[in-house]
Amino acid sequence: MDLDLTATEDRLLGGRVRLLQPRRGYRVAVDAVLLAAAVEAAPAARVLDLGAGVGAVGLCLAARMAGCSVLGIELQAALVELAERNAALNGLGQRVRTIVHDLAWDLPSGLGSFDVVATNPPYLPPGVADPSPDRSKALATVESSAGLARWLAVACNAVRPDGSLVMVHRADREAEIVGHLAGLGWGDITVKRLPPAARVLVRARRHVELLHRAAPPLVLHGPSGGYTEEAEAILRHAAPLAF
Repeated sequence: MDLDLTATEDRLLGGRVRLLQPRRGYRVAVDAVLLAAAVEAAPAARVLDLGAGVGAVGLCLAARMAGCSVLGIELQAALVELAERNAALNGLGQRVRTIVHDLAWDLPSGLGSFDVVATNPPYLPPGVADPSPDRSKALATVESSAGLARWLAVACNAVRPDGSLVMVHRADREAEIVGHLAGLGWGDITVKRLPPAARVLVRARRHVELLHRAAPPLVLHGPSGGYTEEAEAILRHAAPLAF
């Protein structure tokens, strides 16, 4: 099934961000908002968003940090078109842009290095996944031309020596992520769990020794099933997510 180009307009961060996204197939979840909130950077930082989709991470980040610029990298050309429309829709076309690129290949020359790489890769390895019949959703959720090891190698190579990597992924792949990062020389790793969701946020910096820490978890849902006050502040009111 090809990508349905019929788009809906949705809102993130309590209406601060307007987002066009396909009516069917993969749709933005809270993971993107949490990832953007977890980025710590100076106001004028350059941020690379790997696996940008329709641009949700970059738009949320730009809405929170008035001086930053974000470059999104996305495999699917139709999603890049929506991401560019979203940047214009939010008046952020000068600071947020997205280009088509396959991470199986080195990033285009001339991009320079970045203060932060933020990434929400496909969560499932192809050997165990049951891909969606929707091709666009399958590409967004199942590793294809670039597996996790390759994805992290590209990400780490794009960061300045004193920069950081922030990613959101499945909790059951934490050990794999830590192993890949440590092998790349990114041994300063902090992991924050997001119960009850089976997700983790990972923040990494260069370090020769493995320092694998657990940050206090962010509990997303209370006993009644609604968002906790801390989660609500991040998702609705654009509060930063502290590690």
